[in-house]
Amino acid sequence: MKRLVIGSRASKLALVQAETVAGKLKTILPETRIEIREISTSGDRDKETPLDKMSTVGIFVKELEKALEMCEVDLAVHSLKDMPSEQPPGLMLSAVLKREDFRDALISRKGNLESLPQGSRVGTGSLRRQIQVKLKRPDLAILPLRGNLDTRLRKLEQGKYDAIIMAAAGLIRMNMAEIITQFLPDDHFIPAGCQGIIGIEIRHEDNKLHHVLQMLNDGPTWHEAKAERAFLHVLGAGCHAPVAIKAKCCSNNITISAMVAGSNREPVIFESVTAPIDEAIQSAVNLAKYCKTKGEPDFCER
Repeated sequence: MKRLVIGSRASKLALVQAETVAGKLKTILPETRIEIREISTSGDRDKETPLDKMSTVGIFVKELEKALEMCEVDLAVHSLKDMPSEQPPGLMLSAVLKREDFRDALISRKGNLESLPQGSRVGTGSLRRQIQVKLKRPDLAILPLRGNLDTRLRKLEQGKYDAIIMAAAGLIRMNMAEIITQFLPDDHFIPAGCQGIIGIEIRHEDNKLHHVLQMLNDGPTWHEAKAERAFLHVLGAGCHAPVAIKAKCCSNNITISAMVAGSNREPVIFESVTAPIDEAIQSAVNLAKYCKTKGEPDFCER
């Protein structure tokens, strides 16, 4: 391969992730010219509409996938939590990098979640996080929050919020972990599916590139990602639905923990299961089916 073009969103965080993949590929293919092409997505262009109100599924990936289909790029680098659990025909998830910290992080000058003053304004664009915060602190005011990492932090600095909640992984990748006030406990704040995972998508036909990418693929993260995506697929949950799912590999077992809520935010169901790794996908499927029998959420990504 003389040249590889990586498709990426244009945000600073997305480009850091694309550059991480480019750097790893360069060590494997030192003679290959590797380029990064910035692609504008509908999710980036619309900075105001709450994510759960946007009608299009995959708002941060569709334009990247179109560029793949048109052979304008050779691979697309995604925050895997933004990818719908079902991909367009002809495209596939080829590899994932080792998972970064999967937890949610609270940023505030007024204390951690437990000590925030009553009525404090907490910003988040996630229905999942809104539900989880309200279960812990029903007295807090939850406000919508959109924009890239810098925009969200600027709004906090301007005093529009008393605290904001973001994925810890993005802050860590941007070398900003020192601003985190609190890593929210993952036994209650279960993350979005595949939070903290960088995924690499290619065309099915690109067997040679797929073989190369297997050298970057992290085994435990791959098992976790496949289980989490299987859960979301059975549930019919898009990446902005009020659903949380985390699979964690430990030795030869995998523990899958989930939170599911209906579109009216009720009921809220917490469940978990532990199984051998080779049964991860089926266990995730069974867990999703069980959650549906308890709450029958009425969201769907198709």
